[in-house]
Amino acid sequence: MPHPAVITAGHYKIDQHDLPLQQLPDQSIQSLPDLLGSGHTAVYQLDADLSYIETRYTPNRDLAISTHIDRQEPRLVVTLGMQGGSRFVEQGGEAIVFNQGYTSITAFNCSNGERQYRADTELVQLRFSLTKTRLEQYIGESASARLFNNGGVKLLSYKPISNSALIAARQLAACNIAPPLKRMFIHGQTMSILAAEIHHLWQNTPDSQYRFTEKDRALAYAARAILINEFRTPPSAAQLAKRIGSNQFKLKQLFHHYFDNTPYGIVLDTKMHTAYRLLETGAGHIDAVAELVGYNHASNFSAAFSKYFGIPPRQIAKPTGAPPKGTNPV
Repeated sequence: MPHPAVITAGHYKIDQHDLPLQQLPDQSIQSLPDLLGSGHTAVYQLDADLSYIETRYTPNRDLAISTHIDRQEPRLVVTLGMQGGSRFVEQGGEAIVFNQGYTSITAFNCSNGERQYRADTELVQLRFSLTKTRLEQYIGESASARLFNNGGVKLLSYKPISNSALIAARQLAACNIAPPLKRMFIHGQTMSILAAEIHHLWQNTPDSQYRFTEKDRALAYAARAILINEFRTPPSAAQLAKRIGSNQFKLKQLFHHYFDNTPYGIVLDTKMHTAYRLLETGAGHIDAVAELVGYNHASNFSAAFSKYFGIPPRQIAKPTGAPPKGTNPV
């Protein structure tokens, strides 16, 4: 029996409640109907105030899934983009994007909108949802209160996934532990990821926020874009500061404030994430990948990779053909 769906604004639209639902002892699974492609969303309710949601979609057409959440206790949602991208468009609001390599943090107590996905694009997203009550247990009521509003979805942060969260997320996505220990493993990794990704939300005091302007923010993002685009042979801190019309001291402040990182850290993250994708997809031998991400010696690359991820590149590498001529960073 076909599921009710309509074409709207170039997207094939279906309501979330019309997706086939399967209840299992440790999770609930909603799958895409065959006519829309392949994939599913698995929800693990770890306890009353905490859940882990894993979405793996490959739609065969531009797809919009409508969601309706009535007013409830406010929740914080941390979304890690592991592959592909999507966006959420709330009625009367702006679009919130979820892209590969980035963590998007949102807060809401109600929402009425749609999640939009691109045709023929594989998507993997990990989402972690916790209530305001649970968050208050860790950071206090006053710090938690300023993260929420009384309306719909509010974007709190959009930053590159931290190294520690990325490692935990990869382990979580590859988990093959049998129940009931699987639930314990998911809970532990979830808490590690949340601790790594949300700590900056209340570290920026009103005083520190006041010192930075929209111009400062534009400079910071321009500098980061330069580093990501030129990560193989990045400019020095002095060269980068000159290119954006600033100085090294201010540049360091901007990167710490907006990205909780350093210029060198951004370059290293980009090199390592790009290398990991190339190795796991079999796009190049270790020596070739090392050269592609800017290392003159494979031994130096292997040492850096092992220190960054905690495992040597040979454990990730797959048999390959000819190495690619180029690649795009995260």
